[in-house]
Amino acid sequence: MQNKIIGITEEKRVLEQCYKSNGPEFIAIYGRRRVGKTFLIRNTFSNKKNTIFLNVTGMQDGSLQEQIQNFTEAVAEAFFHKGVKLEAEESWHKTFRMLATHITEVPKNKKIVLFFDEFPWMATQRSKLLQNLEYFWNHSWSKDPRIKLVICGSASGWILKNIINNKGGLYNRVTKTIHLEPFNIYETRENIRSKGIKLNNKQVTEVYMAVGGIPHYLAQIDKGLSATQIIERLAFSKSSFLLREFDNLYATLFKNAIDSIEIVKTISKHRYGITQEDLFRSIPNISSGGTTVKWLKDLEDAGFIMSFKPKWHKRKGLYYKVIDEYTLFYLYWIEPIKDNLLAKGLRRGYWEKIRNGASGQSWKGLAFEAVCYKHLSQIAKALNLSPTALPSTWKYTPKKYSKDQGAQIDLLFDRDDDSITVCEIKYTDQPFVIDKQYAKNLINKVEIFKKKTKITKQIFIAMVSANGIKPTMYSEELISGCVTLDDIFSN
Repeated sequence: MQNKIIGITEEKRVLEQCYKSNGPEFIAIYGRRRVGKTFLIRNTFSNKKNTIFLNVTGMQDGSLQEQIQNFTEAVAEAFFHKGVKLEAEESWHKTFRMLATHITEVPKNKKIVLFFDEFPWMATQRSKLLQNLEYFWNHSWSKDPRIKLVICGSASGWILKNIINNKGGLYNRVTKTIHLEPFNIYETRENIRSKGIKLNNKQVTEVYMAVGGIPHYLAQIDKGLSATQIIERLAFSKSSFLLREFDNLYATLFKNAIDSIEIVKTISKHRYGITQEDLFRSIPNISSGGTTVKWLKDLEDAGFIMSFKPKWHKRKGLYYKVIDEYTLFYLYWIEPIKDNLLAKGLRRGYWEKIRNGASGQSWKGLAFEAVCYKHLSQIAKALNLSPTALPSTWKYTPKKYSKDQGAQIDLLFDRDDDSITVCEIKYTDQPFVIDKQYAKNLINKVEIFKKKTKITKQIFIAMVSANGIKPTMYSEELISGCVTLDDIFSN
């Protein structure tokens, strides 16, 4: 990743504020793998003058002794000259005691940053790492104004449960919490441009729909390529990065990776979300108990899925949708041909050929909807809606053998001014054309919505169309506002 902060200026400001404070700080930072947590911390603290910077990283699937050995070597490097060796202890208590001793020997005018990266990996079974962290923070380090402790992890659910929302000895000890999220589409464009890669908004959007705003994925992009060429190189060759990333990504985040992938696959088949009840029914080999609910919460905390409660639905309870762009792209395009890719790759030009076919157009519509759901504030701003307008979706599925017609609303905003803005989302290469038949279908959809929800509020219809809409007599009559790709790119 380039040594330039893009899109995380607020998080950088918070960390700088913590560093300058006159008291001890306990900082918890979490976010999915590859999102740039380690880069942010190192960029902020590693080159500070008059500062001891201890950076130790947990080892995935490492034993207790391997974790302690790595920790001890990091202590030796941070507190002494390179080449100095310290003998590793056999427990975390003795290891932290050793660290505490070295801290007392640091001159009083020096600050000390303790950065424990991928901390959940360090917490091996029965290691008592967490208990010892609690003990040394409460009895020693929290009394030393020089110390800035940073606990970081990609296993977001673990960090939230055991550090941020700890009910034991670390209860209410965290002084700052940072949830580092992927770049939005504007930040993605700026990240790409910072490397001298000049892509227009449409090209950036196509890349974003495939990999999202993950800095490490964006770092794989080369200069001089179009979005089509970028995706082809990243996804559809024998050794392509996106082909091999998926299983590794889930394995590093979830102990139950196989079950988590099965859950995500099932949810991804339902464009407008699936109820928790239907999800449990769709996967015979998982239970409907607390363990599976925890897995769902971990997936949500990691940013792969979202839970929501649609307004005006007869079926109550939680619904789930997949919102991670890379996961959707992988499951839609790569997994069905994975074996072929691993064996020999595909002929050059594969993506260019299929992206403009029926399947490609369908995927673009689905992926663009996901982009819109992540940029609701930009859409609301472009439509001049109040920040209090609540976004939602709505769907009516008639009962079997019913003569009723079904209807689906991509996005709506429930406003405080006794009104609702209903949005149609369209991704087309040219301005979208509202013809007589489309206008009829749109009016019918709104009438079904009003009838089934018994809503009496004023209904306005807006378009979210990547390339705008072509003026017609129908658009002039029906459409109250239009949001384009350029609006979504607003910061």
